[in-house]
Amino acid sequence: MKVKETLKKYLKRYFVDAMGAMALGLFASLLIGTIIGTVAGYVAKVDSLAWLASSMNMIASAAKKVAGAAIGVAIAHKLGAHPLVIFSAAAVGHLANGMGAIFNAETGAIIKWGASGAASTATETFYSAGPAGVFFAVIIAAEIGMLVSKKTKVDILVTPLVTLTVGFIASFAFCPAIAYLMYYLGMFITVATAWAPLVMGIILSVVMGVILTLPISSAAICGVIFSPSMQVLMAEKGLEEAFLLAGGACVAGCCAQMVGFAVVSFRENKWGGIVSQGLGTSMLQMGNIVKKPIIWLAPTLASAITGPISTMIFKLKCSGISAGMGTCGMVGPIGVITSTEWTPMMWVGLLLVCIVLPAIFSIAFNELFRKLGWIKTGDMQLEM
Repeated sequence: MKVKETLKKYLKRYFVDAMGAMALGLFASLLIGTIIGTVAGYVAKVDSLAWLASSMNMIASAAKKVAGAAIGVAIAHKLGAHPLVIFSAAAVGHLANGMGAIFNAETGAIIKWGASGAASTATETFYSAGPAGVFFAVIIAAEIGMLVSKKTKVDILVTPLVTLTVGFIASFAFCPAIAYLMYYLGMFITVATAWAPLVMGIILSVVMGVILTLPISSAAICGVIFSPSMQVLMAEKGLEEAFLLAGGACVAGCCAQMVGFAVVSFRENKWGGIVSQGLGTSMLQMGNIVKKPIIWLAPTLASAITGPISTMIFKLKCSGISAGMGTCGMVGPIGVITSTEWTPMMWVGLLLVCIVLPAIFSIAFNELFRKLGWIKTGDMQLEM
């Protein structure tokens, strides 16, 4: 029993708490920087506001550059680390975010382990571990840093030294391997989407939607899979469109979960539920899902429909952590607007895939399940 409780404790600590903090760090740096930069592009179209666009671009650039450090601080703070460990985790995060490996562009074999810079020839490709590398390196560095923190009279020297050294060792040891794994995962998803957009539209939409509702971070996962490094690599291979279509399918699935739960639980939660789940997170329903898993079926079936509609009909595109945010703060739709060419078809698709169709399909399935007696009023009641 003690082993089981200990296992649950550490699974929650690392794969719920730390991963959730990772998403917050990403949001406060890379994502908000991307949003500001996107808005700046439109502001720049007004000549009299060129000064404002320039200032916004400076803010966006600064936010994006410190993504690794922001994630490092967020994770260390969530783990309850002492101040010196938290501050040192900023450097560890920055280091791990940019460390990876240089691959042979043709064979995919690792040429240089522990690289932290661009490839030197046309036959080489650099790929960093990104947020996934930060996640593992900072957890290891913070936990070991805490073992020595406040244990000596020269804590101000010992704690940062140990945390940074362990962080470097962890980054050098794990980041290239993580980069290798992410390289092939991203490659598989992209190639599979190019080959079978219908099937992958269903799979990606359902899987990422389910992950969004689970107490782990879909945003963090998408930030790793649909990273800027992978996008550049896919562009070089002529697969950027499939890469972005896969991200669009993930947006569809996440929106289906959030909008779906918001509308099907309206009987119980009224407008407060619409806002908290539709613009907040469908994760709020996890307690009810554990009690009665069938309530999860309607939004999930809706995502299985909207995903392929996104990839096959409207061809919505997205990248980065936006792909895993859904309608949370409308970040998912903003990501689609950023990555997809502006056409009337895009705007219609955005409205239908992200809001209208998830609501319609979720309500339809939910009402069917109610008539069958599988779901009853009160099953999705939230404590608000």
